[in-house]
This record gives sequence, C-alpha cells and structure tokens, in this order.
Amino acid sequence: MMGVTSSAAALPGGSARELGATGVSCAEARAGIERLEGRITPNVCAFLERQLAFGRMATGTPPSAGQTPQEAVTHPRVAAYLDIFDPEATLWEAGSTPKTGRLVIGAAIAGSLRMVPDLYYTGTDVVADGGTVMFGQWNTATVKGHKVAYPQVARNVLGDEGRTIQARRYYDRHVLVRDTLPNAPKGLFDGIADHGTSPARRSAPARVTADSLPARLAAWNTGDTDALLRRAAGTRLAGPGLAKPLATKAAKQAYLKRLFGKADLNLKAGQVAFGTSTTYIEWHGTVTRKHATAGEEQNQAVPFGIVERFGPDGQWELYFDTLPVLTDPATINNLLAQLATP
Repeated sequence: MMGVTSSAAALPGGSARELGATGVSCAEARAGIERLEGRITPNVCAFLERQLAFGRMATGTPPSAGQTPQEAVTHPRVAAYLDIFDPEATLWEAGSTPKTGRLVIGAAIAGSLRMVPDLYYTGTDVVADGGTVMFGQWNTATVKGHKVAYPQVARNVLGDEGRTIQARRYYDRHVLVRDTLPNAPKGLFDGIADHGTSPARRSAPARVTADSLPARLAAWNTGDTDALLRRAAGTRLAGPGLAKPLATKAAKQAYLKRLFGKADLNLKAGQVAFGTSTTYIEWHGTVTRKHATAGEEQNQAVPFGIVERFGPDGQWELYFDTLPVLTDPATINNLLAQLATP
C-alpha cells in the first residue's frame, strides 16, 4: 500500500536541490520531484508522469467493499494506478508474496483506497538508471482519524511505454498502527538515539561502487555491523523508528544490533540505481524472527527487503518494514484487519 517511517532527508519542503538528470525535457515530472538524477528517457518520463498523476489524484468516493475485482478496476483512481503497470506486471508489497496481473493489483489498491481514501504523495529523491527507477516519495494519509506522514521507496523495472513490469514497495507498516491501534506492538527501535555531542560533519564518504556490493550483501546476511558501518563512516543514518538521523557510531551500531538481535536475514541482491550524487541499493529475500511470540509454534520466513540510499552530504537512509521483525504474520494480519474496519 504505502510508505516507511520518517527520514529527515526525505522530508518535503527542505532546501532546494540541484538536479542531476539528463535526457528528455519531461518538464512536468521534473517540477513534481525534489531531486531527480539519471538519464530520463521517454519511457522513464512516461512512468514518472503516471506515478505522479496517481499520487496527486483525489479518490472521490472510494471503491466499494462489495465490488468484484472487475468492477473495482473501473474506479478512476484504481484505473490511474493500473495505468502505471504492464498488464502482466508483478507487485511486491511489504511482508507479502508478489501480486500478478491487473485484477489482483487492482483489488489490492482498491482495498488501500477504502482504508486511506486521502492518500497523497509527492516525489522526493528519484534516480533512473537504465530500466530501473527508484522513486522516493513522501506519503500523507488519514488512518482511522489519525494523520500519518512517512517516506517510501517504490522500486520499478520498466518495460515498453514506460510501464512497470516488476515493482517492489519499501516502507514501514508500523507507522500506520503505532499511534492508531491500542494493541500495536512497541517500536523495534524505541530508545535508540544519539547521546552526548554529535560528531562534527566530515567530508562525504566515497561513492558506493558495484564491486563493493557482494561484501555488503554478506554483511547484511551475517549481521556484521562493523562492515556495514565502515562504508557508512561519517554518515547520518535515517530509518524506520527514528525521530531524527543518527550521527554517532555508537547509536548507529545500536540500531543495527537491535535489528540483528531480533531477526535473521536471508537476502539477495536486487536492483541498484546510480545517480550523480545518490545511489539506491536493493536487497530482497526473507526475514525470520529469532524469538517466537506466545502461541506460535515455529517462526517462519517472511518476505522481506531493505533499500539503502546513500545521498549527498553524508545521507544514509534505510527503508524496510519492521512489523515482520516485531511479530508473527497472524498478528500482523489482525492489525491490518483492524485498520480496515470502520
């Protein structure tokens, strides 16, 4: 459905950003994105225009719960969402198996619009690299009377006419239940923050290179915090559950150790998008919690992924869903069903 927690670097309305994109004009899309990097081909431009059109479109009367999938796809905003995708596209949402095809994807977005009919987003940091587009966005919505705002990365691989043939969405669903449901689990990273004096800003670390990625994947899969932090020395870490980015090594290490202490990751390399000043790296696979919840017979591997963003001025952002690390799938489904109940 939607986005991750707050990342200070992704907040809208910040300082003006220097554009680093070449290619076709695509003036309308460029105007709707804070930072756009990479080569903007006609296909990329067509995708950006459709993605932004859906984000700013009003829902009107939401799709009805009693509609069939065939009826739901005729709703104007559902149709605008489906226009982003190839008819045979696959869409992976946090914690779920991929959805395939027009009717299945249409039913999914119809359900989301019933729950949050005022969903709105703008483009933040976007990088186009060949047929891959990493679309950073800032989402706002009202969930059971509570206003929420959060960033998301929509990872898209494009086909003909700029339509998405494979999509993955990276965001933290905990932000949707945290202040909305009384039985929501506590945040995974509660209590983690910088303490004492933050270090002075250093020069930005060296750019991520393709030959460094296998070692970085191994570090994520083995929980090697030292290896992950070596590349991120001098950065400020933003990610799920953080009120503000972390500057000290101790706080960043505590953040990663909290994640690795709760879960085992089994990730594979996904898409990478290199821009002029920004690099997005995708890791996808499964997560298995190390400690079962009460009544749960056995922890199970759940679809999971992480996107890293390395940006200018030492920005390091993580996008992932904390709910599969916090609790079991049955509890998550129950929480989401509560959100969908009027």
